[in-house]
Amino acid sequence: MIDRYFGIAAAGSTIPRELRAGLTTFLTMSYVLLVNPQVLGNAIVIPDGFAKLLVVTALAAAIGSLLMGLVARYPFAQAPGMGLNAYFAFTVVLGQKIPWQTALGAVAISGAIFVILAIIGARQAVVRAIPNHLKFSVTAGIGMFLAFLGLKNCGAVLANPDTFVTLGSMTSPGVLIAVVGLILTSVLLVKRVPGAILIGILASTIIAIVARAPVYFGPKGAMVPFAGFTNGVVQLPIAPTGLVGALDLHAALGLGILAVVFTFFFVDFFDATGTLVALANKAGVLDADGNMPRARRTFACDGLAAICGAFLGTSTTTAYIESASGIEEGGRTGLVATTVAVLFLLSMVLWPLAAAIPAAATAPALIVVGALMLDGLKTIEWGDYAILISAFLTVVTMPLTFSIANGVSFGVISYSLIMLLSGRGKSVDPLLYLIAVLLIARYIWLAG
Repeated sequence: MIDRYFGIAAAGSTIPRELRAGLTTFLTMSYVLLVNPQVLGNAIVIPDGFAKLLVVTALAAAIGSLLMGLVARYPFAQAPGMGLNAYFAFTVVLGQKIPWQTALGAVAISGAIFVILAIIGARQAVVRAIPNHLKFSVTAGIGMFLAFLGLKNCGAVLANPDTFVTLGSMTSPGVLIAVVGLILTSVLLVKRVPGAILIGILASTIIAIVARAPVYFGPKGAMVPFAGFTNGVVQLPIAPTGLVGALDLHAALGLGILAVVFTFFFVDFFDATGTLVALANKAGVLDADGNMPRARRTFACDGLAAICGAFLGTSTTTAYIESASGIEEGGRTGLVATTVAVLFLLSMVLWPLAAAIPAAATAPALIVVGALMLDGLKTIEWGDYAILISAFLTVVTMPLTFSIANGVSFGVISYSLIMLLSGRGKSVDPLLYLIAVLLIARYIWLAG
């Protein structure tokens, strides 16, 4: 029954492989359980705020992943998005002094707009208008973004006031654990060992715990060794009272909040669209024209996840690029996302186990998967300068600006302008020109 519903055999996979891929994806993105409450806790100040935000983070991730798994039937996990949570907390609530309840209402409204656009086919039309070489470039750009994130998480790449980024200490505990994990994972991949990425994550975690390496966040951001399960492995969740249903839709519909709604909508529109297309490409489900089957329900599930997350009390829930780690493990169907959803539900009582996975242990997975996502670049026609330059800008902008949306925007704008001004404009979908104009208008608006 499970095989028939998800089409596992038809996708060339097996149930054990799908379950393993789901576990891999969960471990790679489990950091959201601790990081999202830390970020949102700066703006949402309520009694037992961290514990309650952890519960709603797990619930939002479970519901979003369940929608993607059971309805869209794709291996794309969802959870509250990094970056959007920081914008929510520091820019909207703390910076613009907008009540967090109103900001949650803005998130819900942007999610509703996503659903409407998916139903009428607008998001699918945007995806069809984007040429295939940009779709492959988005996949590669996200790969570069993932690798950069992995290098940053383990301390191999650090911020520098003079050069922006610099090489971290190669003898620091986090880097050493990541290097060992990277070599182990790479060797296992070369040998075609099933579960190579999952084995790498677990082995790196064990090394960190046994070696007492200071790679875990302690008080005031200090890095400390694993403290053990001081309160046990099982901890009953606290009811998220004061969060669930606290969103203020009426205030969010006010004229002054529309700019916030637009920003939430715009960033997640291109971020999620780019991520879903890239993951679909990585999973090999795009058709010959670069279109995604079941796109309408897939994009609708993305919007519904945002609405549900806002009702629960967290910032925008969206597709996670870390899903690529499960796809690389062989996951191809919605059973992967469904498995992730179940694990997030279990994490509400077993979250100390998830907290035992340090960023240094998941960094090798991000780096390896990032490298593997560059594969699509070989299909790009590099002899065409319009394609070459727009593809390059798409790929390089994502890691350098730490934004998938910026990478998609730079690629669309550059390709449209180059083709139009070089006399080849008729070969470009007219919708792409409209999108480029809107993107340019947004950057001018942001500059003002």
